[in-house]
Amino acid sequence: MIPREVSQMVKLFATGKATAAMRLHEKFYPLFKDLFIETNPTPVKAALAMMKVIEEEYRLPIVPMNPKNWDVLRTTMKRCGVLD
Repeated sequence: MIPREVSQMVKLFATGKATAAMRLHEKFYPLFKDLFIETNPTPVKAALAMMKVIEEEYRLPIVPMNPKNWDVLRTTMKRCGVLD
């Protein structure tokens, strides 16, 4: 799961292995970017729901993502290997 890989990225950088850390960063950069495709925390909640970590529920003032952006986020998560 992605938390382990992000933790590994930070550890690699902290121990002077910047090239290896950069490879992981480049792998996940599209996801990092798309988590801000709409106002935070909506994309994060949607991503966690797609991963079946939480139910996709929102309370005002937070509203569901635009369906087009939801599809973009899902596609990015698949490309990054976060979703099957």
